[in-house]
Amino acid sequence: MGIFSRRQTATIDPAPAPAGEAGGVALDPALRALTGQWTIDRPHSRIGFSVRHAMVTTVRGAFADYDSTLYFDGERPSASHAEIAIRVGSVDTGVEQRDAHLIGTDFFDAGRYPEMVFRSTSATHAGGETFRMTGDLTIRDVTRPVELQLDYLGSVVDPFGFERAGFDGTTTIDRTEWGLVYNQRLEAGGTMVSEKVRLQFDISAIRSTSGV
Repeated sequence: MGIFSRRQTATIDPAPAPAGEAGGVALDPALRALTGQWTIDRPHSRIGFSVRHAMVTTVRGAFADYDSTLYFDGERPSASHAEIAIRVGSVDTGVEQRDAHLIGTDFFDAGRYPEMVFRSTSATHAGGETFRMTGDLTIRDVTRPVELQLDYLGSVVDPFGFERAGFDGTTTIDRTEWGLVYNQRLEAGGTMVSEKVRLQFDISAIRSTSGV
């Protein structure tokens, strides 16, 4: 999930698949047929998060401005790779004051660190239509490994003739490990904002024809 422009979609050239991979779990023909380069269709995708607030409710938000791409290898899933760069200043939780706080120095400090970036380092087929992707997540110049669960949702040719594939990705991180340590104690105990944050990637990808 390639990068670094303000276009609605972005692409990245596929890296050569590793040779001699052994011990992999065979995919069914429908998944193998998806091998290739895909662009992430931003208007039909969502990069979001959810976090507990004041111990009793959940705040949800999303980032509107990002670039991402995916190369999927149905023969050798370990050759698959993804990358995404998110402009943190585009965060939207539905509350303007809260969004301003998130992009300020207490949290993302968007003025100094305008992007957070995920770059995959490995991928495996977990069985069925589920994959595991490990990568490096960088926030505020701190880079730490994370693991995503990616579930393949299906593929279809849309009315405009584009071949689409859907994936859902999730992972949970401890934000303090990236230096996002701001919090307030509640009078009754606990904290205002949970340290655990669930990241959600709802991806609609279009098969790329560039360079083919």
